[in-house]
Amino acid sequence: MSNYWGAVVGSLGLLLGGCAGLPENTGRLESYQLADTEDTRLGRVSAAGLAADVSGFQLLDSGIDAFVARVALAREAEQSIDAQYYLLHDDMTGHLFLDELVKAAERGVRVRLLVDDMGLEGRDESVAALAALTNFEVRIFNPFGRHLGRLSQFITRFGSVTRRMHNKLFIVDGQAVVLGGRNIGNEYFEADPALAFGDLDVVGFGPIATDAARSFDAYWNHDLAYPVARLVDSPLDALAARRFRHYSSEYIEQHAHDYAYYFDALRNSWLTQQLNAGSLSLVWGQARLVSDDPDKLVTDRRQTELHLSRELEPYFLELEKSLLIFSPYFVPGREGVEFLEALVERGVRVRVLTNSLASTDVPVVHVGYARYRRELLRAGVELYEMNRQVRAPAKREGWNFTGSSKASLHAKSFVLDGEKVFIGSLNMDPRSLVENSEVGVVLEVPEIAQEMLEWFEHDIDRVAFRVSLEQGSFGSERLRWDGWSGDQPVVFDVEPYTSVWQRLGVGLLRVLPIDSQL
Repeated sequence: MSNYWGAVVGSLGLLLGGCAGLPENTGRLESYQLADTEDTRLGRVSAAGLAADVSGFQLLDSGIDAFVARVALAREAEQSIDAQYYLLHDDMTGHLFLDELVKAAERGVRVRLLVDDMGLEGRDESVAALAALTNFEVRIFNPFGRHLGRLSQFITRFGSVTRRMHNKLFIVDGQAVVLGGRNIGNEYFEADPALAFGDLDVVGFGPIATDAARSFDAYWNHDLAYPVARLVDSPLDALAARRFRHYSSEYIEQHAHDYAYYFDALRNSWLTQQLNAGSLSLVWGQARLVSDDPDKLVTDRRQTELHLSRELEPYFLELEKSLLIFSPYFVPGREGVEFLEALVERGVRVRVLTNSLASTDVPVVHVGYARYRRELLRAGVELYEMNRQVRAPAKREGWNFTGSSKASLHAKSFVLDGEKVFIGSLNMDPRSLVENSEVGVVLEVPEIAQEMLEWFEHDIDRVAFRVSLEQGSFGSERLRWDGWSGDQPVVFDVEPYTSVWQRLGVGLLRVLPIDSQL
């Protein structure tokens, strides 16, 4: 019977797969980062560290600051902008972001925009209009077929379209780069009243930007990166471009009143002011870009030499004192639990901040964390879960969740021995480590490591629940969550701020072997 159904499914896959077939992606022109950008304004900022081969950095923990930094750099662009994102939303910050790219292209800057296809359903007309602009190229990474529903392709192309480009890079003139956890959308930049992500980016100048540009080029020229003209049926002509510009301008104008604070921030950009004054405040140090090879998405998952995790492994093996993990989706798996347990056994203090069931934006991922929670606690790993009801700024000058009805962690970072920091797009889960592609930077900058540790020590009890195991009667164990509600301490013996139905759903899913897809 199993052979029969296997044949049926296989035949269905061939039938539907043929309908969903992608055009050949041959004959496209390769392009690379532009040379000789040292004399640009951003190049002169980078020159300060060239002699010592170091890069300059500034954390971008406030959502508004992170958006303003991208806009300020785009306005400084003289030769090129390369933007690589997993998601680019059709909302206010998405339109403002594209508006800056379009304006840069109009003044002669070469713009290359590389976007994963996961969030582009129904937006081919807009994408085609962008690609019709002068000096503006758009490529779509790992696209879905345009003549068959996406749901069916998740079935017929499972293992292919389920592997996504999760990278996030914004590079200007090959001299400055913004990288970290943020996609382009309101919830990532403190512009969504319903959901505020606590996230983390870093802006870097110098060699790190050159390394990021090389990583971008590898993806841009890969076989999975399709020029828009090869893929979509919408026309790439001047009329389409004009229509998009008109639509985008109207959208921004209609919603400007609701985002007045954004326009104030853009007008008073701290980055622009510091650049104009020649007083950009940067911390300089050694840094290493770590990135998955784009071939990771088309090769056997066991080819770990293509994986970013291989580059990070030495940093974890060298740990002596402490490891602090920020990961919104934390699915350690059996191997991860054993590794963290071994770290604790040799005297390394391990602390993890992740989302609670109430704060996560992807509840199913909580299943892959909850099944290991008790074991991690028994091993001595310290666990903290985000309090979705945070109302005050989660950092004295950043990570501001004020005014949102739900706070959620989205930052992906590690602090190693209080001396090194990883900031990037990598979650601590099988999807990031094995399925998707990711990028990040390891900063050997103790000042930044200490800044993040100080934030954690000062504010963690106010923004998260400390999870612990409590001994019950007859040797039983139960979980306990200690946190704050306003100015009052609170204690929960079930997942905070969840319903019985939410908890029941997680309990039922825990019996399924789904960790590899989380």
